[in-house]
Amino acid sequence: MAMADRQPKLLLPVLEPFYNRTIPLSAAILRIGFGIDLAIHGWEKVERLPRIIDAITAGTVAALPAQFSPTQNIVLSFFEFVGGICIALGLFTRFFAAAAAIELAIITFTVFWPHGYHAFEYTLWWGVAMFVIALRGGGPYSLDRAIGREL
Repeated sequence: MAMADRQPKLLLPVLEPFYNRTIPLSAAILRIGFGIDLAIHGWEKVERLPRIIDAITAGTVAALPAQFSPTQNIVLSFFEFVGGICIALGLFTRFFAAAAAIELAIITFTVFWPHGYHAFEYTLWWGVAMFVIALRGGGPYSLDRAIGREL
């Protein structure tokens, strides 16, 4: 454990004050960027919900295209849109980032894997980033830290 805490010597020690101020921001930058991106993808699914709800009430769910599966879209809408906003804000960060990492692993290995690396690289690395966010938590500039509780 002591090995992991040890920091390397800076090649340019004059940059130490800069690093000391900016390193705590790195978690927030990563979390906000990926959270907003996830929320944008979730919004696409939120826009589908009225059509899906109309099909459910009319009893014509079978006529919907595969990507309009009611259960999947409702669950993904919540986890991507609401979860993305929460990740960006740093609220329940570990929970929503872990859910996103699991979702992206499922998408990577069931949908894109058979088509080769160039098909699955985006979802794979996005999932890895979400896993890192889940491990790290919201960081010092998050609502989790502001309320003093973390999942």
